[in-house]
Amino acid sequence: MIAIIDYDAGNIKSVEKALLYLGQEVKITSAPSEILGADKVILPGVGAFGDAMEKLKERHLDDVIRKVTEKGTPFLGICLGLQLLFERSDEAKGVEGLGILEGEICRIPACEGLKIPHMGWNSLHLEHNGRLFKNVDEQAYVYFVHSYYLKAKDENIVKASTEYGVHIHASVEKGNIFACQFHPEKSSEVGLQILKNFVELEER
Repeated sequence: MIAIIDYDAGNIKSVEKALLYLGQEVKITSAPSEILGADKVILPGVGAFGDAMEKLKERHLDDVIRKVTEKGTPFLGICLGLQLLFERSDEAKGVEGLGILEGEICRIPACEGLKIPHMGWNSLHLEHNGRLFKNVDEQAYVYFVHSYYLKAKDENIVKASTEYGVHIHASVEKGNIFACQFHPEKSSEVGLQILKNFVELEER
């Protein structure tokens, strides 16, 4: 069973729909026992970094997420779910992220001709043989909606990047932990392939 963590941060139904299309058993849940007992776990999210961290802590899901990642369960953060895995964000000064991965979330700088939030399709540069990108072509297009971007401390965990006025770390992988700034569930056939690669992962 794949658990989708429900913490009132939106975008859950589209993730569920994509996984059901791939023939997966899916449970939207905030119950620690169900999340800890799942074969795989997804942390989706749309909204503000500070509010999301507050909601996770209110439900004690911050500790649950740490336990899930420590026990080796394949874990996927999507959009805000990627950002929350890191240490801090320009969007919420003084608010600590989950700190499971090292790096910071920065505001996309104002750039003439580019709108913020960054909303639309961008191509990916693939690197370091990311397991999520098996059978995905270099420069494949995926769908983004965000005003803040990841700057990972260790560039070796970066498996895909893109450019939007600045160099954006668009996907990371470290052990059993995976995350995408873009929305695979809204990225057509490419996104479905990425999700398929995730659901076919074996525990390490």
